[in-house]
Amino acid sequence: MKIRKELYFGFTLMALIIFAALAMVFSVDKMTNGHYGLLMLSLVVVAIMLGFPTAFTLMGMGMLFAFFAYHSGEQTTAGALKQTLDLMVQRAFSVMGNDVLISIPLFVFMGYLVERANLIDKLFRSLHLALARVPGSLGVATLVTCAVFATATGIVGAVVTLMGLLALPQMLRAGYDVRLSAGVITAGGCLGILIPPSVLLIVYGATAGVSVVQLYAGAFFPGIMLAGLYIVYVIIMAKLKPQWAPPLTAEQRFVPLPPGLVAIGATSERWAVSGLINSLKGKRNQNVSTRYLLGQLGVALLPAVFFAAVAIAGYQSATRVVVEESYTELQAMGSGSNQDTSSSGGLAEPEGSGLAEPPGGDAVAEPPGSEPTAKEAVAGAVAEPPAAAVNADKAASGEPAATTQPAPTGFWIGLGVGALALVTFYAILSYARLEVFKMLLSSFFPLLVLILAVLGSIVFGLATPTEAAAVGAFGGFVLAAAYRQLTFSVVKESVFLTAKTSAMVCWLFVGSAIFSAAFALLGGQELVEQWVLGMNLTKTQFLVLSQVIIFILGWPLEWTEIIVIFMPIFIPLLDNFGVDPLFFGLLVALNLQTAFLSPPVAMSAFYLKGVAPKHVTLNQIFAGMLPFMGIQILAIVLLYQFPGIGLWLPEVLYK
Repeated sequence: MKIRKELYFGFTLMALIIFAALAMVFSVDKMTNGHYGLLMLSLVVVAIMLGFPTAFTLMGMGMLFAFFAYHSGEQTTAGALKQTLDLMVQRAFSVMGNDVLISIPLFVFMGYLVERANLIDKLFRSLHLALARVPGSLGVATLVTCAVFATATGIVGAVVTLMGLLALPQMLRAGYDVRLSAGVITAGGCLGILIPPSVLLIVYGATAGVSVVQLYAGAFFPGIMLAGLYIVYVIIMAKLKPQWAPPLTAEQRFVPLPPGLVAIGATSERWAVSGLINSLKGKRNQNVSTRYLLGQLGVALLPAVFFAAVAIAGYQSATRVVVEESYTELQAMGSGSNQDTSSSGGLAEPEGSGLAEPPGGDAVAEPPGSEPTAKEAVAGAVAEPPAAAVNADKAASGEPAATTQPAPTGFWIGLGVGALALVTFYAILSYARLEVFKMLLSSFFPLLVLILAVLGSIVFGLATPTEAAAVGAFGGFVLAAAYRQLTFSVVKESVFLTAKTSAMVCWLFVGSAIFSAAFALLGGQELVEQWVLGMNLTKTQFLVLSQVIIFILGWPLEWTEIIVIFMPIFIPLLDNFGVDPLFFGLLVALNLQTAFLSPPVAMSAFYLKGVAPKHVTLNQIFAGMLPFMGIQILAIVLLYQFPGIGLWLPEVLYK
């Protein structure tokens, strides 16, 4: 029987793991519990690679080695068995009591509902028409569609499968290279595990004890950066090798106009706004209702109305002055009373009873001129903003306080850029582009509003991740109903798949908790820490080593196994090297993109192969994914060199 190359690779990797475990066993004079912990870790990886269920493998290995750890002491067999069962119950109960995990089924349910609303077909069609003049437009449109849809669903398999059915045939018919097409779809589909709301970030936050809200804020710009690097790569390849990504023909870029616009003499290249205004007067609209034309004109003017509303709201926010009560000096309690309290009968401070500085030179004296006065101390403690200082001066002189202030320069710059973009939009708004804009309104913007509502409520502190997930699930209901896809069978299937996915994640957490407890009982964590600390690594060397290990683990394992098995090993080491767990989580989230793209377990490749034409081979898909794996490594390097890409937004919002 002929064995495929990827199976050779997998068996070779398992043999190396087994060889390393045996080398450890025979290289030590006496096996300690810590060595048994490392042996357990090796056996778990091999068992998972052989196809055993991850959650139950973790639980089984954890309970077996936990029993060994308890029994290796002075415990009897019955006592060790009781402690092992108690450990299992306690760990399972602690996982199920974790509030953070409640958001997982809600986000997954939102994703399945959005997936079944059939938005992706309209989304891809409208985006590839809107980007028709961009080099490699089909590839760029595929990446943007994947990014938006992956953000709304977070389900990698669903995005890759749907885009494989929808985009791959169109790209192949347009003459795109098979490898480039496969790489675009598989890499774009993986963006959902990085761009919020991501289940991976929730799992990492629950495992590492990091705020999910801060993780979402931190992953926003790295996700956009990675998607942008993908798009730049496709555009460069389309320029360097046009045969790999030919431009769209005039027929492929053709946008049919509705009969109502054709009746008033509209053509694809004619300017839309002036044509609609002219058609409202005279006899040009005799065959078309005025209501229809006003509706078309209203759609065309929506960007201008939106820009005006945002500009007015922004101006009011930028010029508004919050009037606060200010006190020029502190007053003693009761000093505002007109009564003479000197002989009121209250308790008076006896003369000379205050604590005095002892004479002599034993006291520590301040250097001359270093002691601030009371007014200087107050002024240094709270610096008044300029508008508040003006209001304070006016209040002192009896004038009414100002309620507005001049708009800052940044507001006018932003307003100018927005106005320029608006003018450009209307300068090129032909009837064909108006139809594309209407398609975007019905596909792209509803998803964008849903994503912004969920992420905005989380990032700006309006809702917890669980509450925002509930809003997202309700939004998925609304979208499915708006597109007439909210049927009983759709809801039933979405609920079933949500329960299946959520149960998988929760059982993984239970198995991970039991496995981590057994690993700690055996002293495996302590042995790993001693080994790492004994290498005398710097912070940079530690981060490089950890990311290389995670990158290699991405070959045989999926991201779920890497998070729940190996993150509890890495997280305790972060304090020793001064690494922020939030920053480490962002590096890991970028790195784990490779878990879906690296053979032999590259699930994205198998998802795509399942729906691709027969002439598309698995080796072609693997070859197409390799450049995007290189881009992921470049993104990790950029994030490490410029940590502000991930840490700027959390610091601005929460510190």
